[in-house]
Amino acid sequence: MPPNTTASSGQKPGKSGRKKGRKARLFLIVLVLALFGGVAYGGYWGVSTVRASFPQTKGSLTLDGLSGPVDVKRDGNGIPQIYASSDEDLFMAQGYVQAQDRFYEMDVRRHMTSGRLSEMFGSSQVKNDEFLRTMGWDRVAKEEYDKKLSASTKKYLQAYAKGVNAYLKGKGGEDISLEYAALGFTNDYKPQEWTPVDSVAWLKAMAWDLRGNMQDEIDRSLMTSRLGPKQIADLYPEYPYSRNKTITQEGQYDSVTGSYVQGSSTTAGSGTQSTAGTGLAGNTTAPDGLQSQLSKLYNVLDNVPTAVGVNGNGIGSNSWVVAGKYTITNKPLLANDPHLSASLPSVWYQMGLHCTSVSSKCQYDVSGYTFAGMPGVVIGHNQDIAWGMTNSGVDVTDLYLEKITGEGYEYDGKVLPFTTRRETIKVAGGASKTIVVRETKDGMPLLSDRDDELVKVGKKATVDSGAPDRGDGYAIALRWTALDPGNSVDAVFQLDKASNWSEFRTASASFDVPSQNLIYADTNNHIGYQLPGKIPTRSKGDDGSLPSPGWDSKYRWTGYIKQSELPYEYDPKRGYIVTANQAVVDKDKYPYTLTTDWGYGTRSQRISDLIEAKVKGGGKISTDDMRQMQLDDSSEIAKLIVPKLLKIDVADKNVRDAQKLLEGWDYTQDADSAAAAYFNATWRNILKLAFGNKLPKELRVKGQCLNVAPVDTTGPADENQTVRECGQREADQAQPDGGDRWFEVVRKIIDDPNNDWWKAPKTRLDKAADNRDELFARAMKDARWELTAKLGKDMDTWSWGRLHRLFLKNQTLGTEGPGVLQYMLNRGPWKLSGGEATVNATGWNAAGGYGVVWVPSMRMVVNLDDFDKSKWINLSGASGHAYSAHYTDQTDKWAKGELLPWSFSDKAVDKSTSDTLVLKP
Repeated sequence: MPPNTTASSGQKPGKSGRKKGRKARLFLIVLVLALFGGVAYGGYWGVSTVRASFPQTKGSLTLDGLSGPVDVKRDGNGIPQIYASSDEDLFMAQGYVQAQDRFYEMDVRRHMTSGRLSEMFGSSQVKNDEFLRTMGWDRVAKEEYDKKLSASTKKYLQAYAKGVNAYLKGKGGEDISLEYAALGFTNDYKPQEWTPVDSVAWLKAMAWDLRGNMQDEIDRSLMTSRLGPKQIADLYPEYPYSRNKTITQEGQYDSVTGSYVQGSSTTAGSGTQSTAGTGLAGNTTAPDGLQSQLSKLYNVLDNVPTAVGVNGNGIGSNSWVVAGKYTITNKPLLANDPHLSASLPSVWYQMGLHCTSVSSKCQYDVSGYTFAGMPGVVIGHNQDIAWGMTNSGVDVTDLYLEKITGEGYEYDGKVLPFTTRRETIKVAGGASKTIVVRETKDGMPLLSDRDDELVKVGKKATVDSGAPDRGDGYAIALRWTALDPGNSVDAVFQLDKASNWSEFRTASASFDVPSQNLIYADTNNHIGYQLPGKIPTRSKGDDGSLPSPGWDSKYRWTGYIKQSELPYEYDPKRGYIVTANQAVVDKDKYPYTLTTDWGYGTRSQRISDLIEAKVKGGGKISTDDMRQMQLDDSSEIAKLIVPKLLKIDVADKNVRDAQKLLEGWDYTQDADSAAAAYFNATWRNILKLAFGNKLPKELRVKGQCLNVAPVDTTGPADENQTVRECGQREADQAQPDGGDRWFEVVRKIIDDPNNDWWKAPKTRLDKAADNRDELFARAMKDARWELTAKLGKDMDTWSWGRLHRLFLKNQTLGTEGPGVLQYMLNRGPWKLSGGEATVNATGWNAAGGYGVVWVPSMRMVVNLDDFDKSKWINLSGASGHAYSAHYTDQTDKWAKGELLPWSFSDKAVDKSTSDTLVLKP
């Protein structure tokens, strides 16, 4: 959803529409001319405007509201460490400093979360604002602030906002950032004051990115238009519990006490939720008309996170902790690298928050990563403990098909009224628009209200005989834990000052959403894991894997799993804990269905194997060993497939020469590896031939067209009867994406060479493939000529990095703004090692191409023996200012896998300090 200041109003063609479109084009022309004119005459944009927004980092400044002086010490990378004598001064200074570096980013984010992007970027954002207003993130955030958060948390949020506003005071847009100066040519937008609710709402955006299996729920429903139940089951295999270990291994649910316990206990027994569900109205398939409806919904959902540079698909992370008995320091080491879509600036902001003397008046001595716009530290360490996070992937969202009747909806045979609210969207350069949001009694918004076509499709949706009469049609509603007020902001501050395992677990209990895997280590040589979160329980027979009938109360959520029932581990005998989005707990040891859509454990098992290989050989693990593990780019799918590829007799000499690249290859995906380039191209073509071309158009890449057989999921396709169908999904979101779910799909059938999935129809250039080896041979040939077209005929010049490149784009004017602005704001490319479902998870979408779509957004290794020997790195840099020395000064090192020193003690911080700014009351 890149905001576009010059997009048209979206009206139907006509005189008025042509005038508005012409006006938008004129705005663009004026903007481009102004920018080029500024560069050509006097270098205004190159010097004056750019430097006007750079922060003051030396000397002193006066801030009204401080109770005492505050020191801001920045190292050579511009990373700030703040020292204050009270909590309020500490967080006020944090707000001031983050606004210095990143206020434009903060401003865009709060407009996104509140559904107000149209105020900044015009009519192109109205549809997205309508959706976000329907979700009501800012409304829920305000309710959290008013009714749920503790008094101390409110005090900190207020102090933070005061600091941001102290920075804004007296400044025009051009004094804050280059982007505001550019917007000033077409828009009279002026930045407004920051509020505490703006900070709270940002966690809703992160919760949206990490919302669990909602995408799989949509995709499974879309698949029913072309695939039968067994075929869909093939594409969503069960988690391989026997091969890839779960996070917790030494505990289980105790049915006697009704709690999760570590060590031996009674059997899990029967819980309140089944482990197998039947989906919509007891069927394993979704209503026919729902396919198009969900496809339209997907397009809306897919646009939402892009404004902040993160994305709901493919979100993962690695985090692991090793006990002192296996480390060279005899104290724990903890590593973390969350995987998010690449954004510029990075979603993370590094900093330290230090009380000059820790006391009841000033309680914090913490350092790590937070979000610009968010007080406190989200991931990092204090003087006693360290913690990391990965996405748990638990299912906290459900889609419901609602039966609309008159002004209400049907529920258990009765018609209930909707709760409604009116939302007015202000539009820069245009008229405001008012929408009506409808919600059910459970607070579920009707997402389908945001698109007229969705309403029409809802009227045509077919359901089974147990459904109510059609009446006025059906609508789509969303149930999501983040739409209920919670206490997650409280958890951030509680984590920041926790000093032991007990306090850490208490803090995690407040972490409602998003549900994360929390790992832990402390200076007293303990390690641990806790699954937190507000996780729903469902009625028997409903596992949340498909949309459910909203008219039947038995499909409503029945409650939430208690904190005492959530899985955890503390000082496990094996001496380490790995979380990388794999299953949390063995299904036989737990009565609740946390999700049906775990990551498949490829990364987690590889990390475990690397740890085991080190310690079983008698070695001890160092900080640099942890770093090297983060960079492991071994391809697990290559280990499975390459031996089969090498056995195929290839007739074409050019293809045979490419095949030889795989001989002796060690399966590592270095940026300079020709073998990695050829294998990944072959893997991409295997997926396309075996699966991609058989998926419905809603899941395939937009614009890629195929002649496909008419839908018949009960028998073989008739090659003599075909229709032309073109894909509808963005390239980086299409299927098959090549992640470890597809690893598992292929693993299940690799030794069945005559499986139906290995069959591919003939084309104008190729004969039909009737078995695995024929399909593999065709994929190798297609890969050879694809790389010839992309990289040249000479294989000596091939490399994975030439295909697998990272571009960092400013997430607003750097995506679809004028070319001169894109040039000024964007950076790259970088040629990267790694790949999909490797520990060095530089993700790419096999359906869409080889470009990097998500990355380790930061990396850290915490040394619990000596915090000053810890290491960290960010994807970009501390600054959001395009021509600051710290805009992307960490990216080259990040791409090479290097880490920066991470100073924590007063002595280490003083030694690394380059600039000191004193904030005075």
